This record gives sequence, structure tokens and C-alpha cells, in this order.
Amino acid sequence: MTILHQDQNFTIRRFLPEEQSLFCNLFEDDEVTRYLPYRSSEQYAEMFEIALEDYSKGLFGRFGIFGFEHNDFIGMCLVRNFADVPGQIEIGYTLGKKYWGKGIATEVSRALVNYSLLNTEGGDIVAVTDLDNIGSQKVLEKAGFSRTDNLKRPDSEMAYYIIQRN
Repeated sequence: MTILHQDQNFTIRRFLPEEQSLFCNLFEDDEVTRYLPYRSSEQYAEMFEIALEDYSKGLFGRFGIFGFEHNDFIGMCLVRNFADVPGQIEIGYTLGKKYWGKGIATEVSRALVNYSLLNTEGGDIVAVTDLDNIGSQKVLEKAGFSRTDNLKRPDSEMAYYIIQRN
């Protein structure tokens, strides 16, 4: 099992094939998906299968976040090449509602930044969030990101955060 990060609070690791239901069930809560693009349950299942395939391709992908003490499923996160700006590395996270407001998202974001800086060369670390998702924007700022101009896509506009690699 490949572990990206582990501390006294949580572990970030590759998903196991038998954890598909954990992944998919995370996205069944309307409050959890409030600021995410709509996807059907079939699309989430497909996303999980792609995540498993991506593990054989290298350092990037979607990963599970599990509590350290009881191995409870907290949520998922991602590290990937940013499709909008070549050379940048994007991080992101989605946590189960019962884990909101506990500082986990900030610590996960910091861990993903650290992982990206240690395991890749060049490229700033970025994150995007819905313009109305003030909670995630505060998390990113606490994790060391700075807001830059909004990212404009053909169908949306996103709050755009960056950590510049020195």
C-alpha cells in the first residue's frame, strides 16, 4: 500500500479496489457536493476505476484520507497536473461532512503541497474552488496559498489559489 502522508491524525494513501463504495458514498451527500460539478453515481464509480489505473502511471491521482487511530474514512484528495495551466500541479480534497471544521482540510492541503514539492520538479502548486465556497477558500489561505486572479473557464469562473515554487 502506497502512503503519501501519515501523521498522528490521518493517513493519505492509495485506495484499495474494495474501497469503491467508500469513495462513491462520499459524493451522495448533497452538502458535500454542493460546490462540485454534477456527476452521476456511475460517473463517480468510473472516476474510482480511473484512480486505480492512474496509480500505475506515477505519482499523481486520487487518494483516500483515513483516520490514523481507527482507519475511519475521512474523504479523498487529489494531486495531478493542472489541465488549465501546463506545468502547474493541482491539489484538491473532499471531506465527509462530519470531518468539516476540524482543521483536517488545512492539514491535508499542507501535506499535499509538501508531497508535490518533494516529489516533483518545477511548477507552482495550485488549487481552485467555487467562488461561493468561502470555507475552502479559508482552508487554502491557512494552508499557505495566495489568491490570484480568478480562473475563467468557458462555462464557469473559479477562485484560483497558488503557492509559487521558489
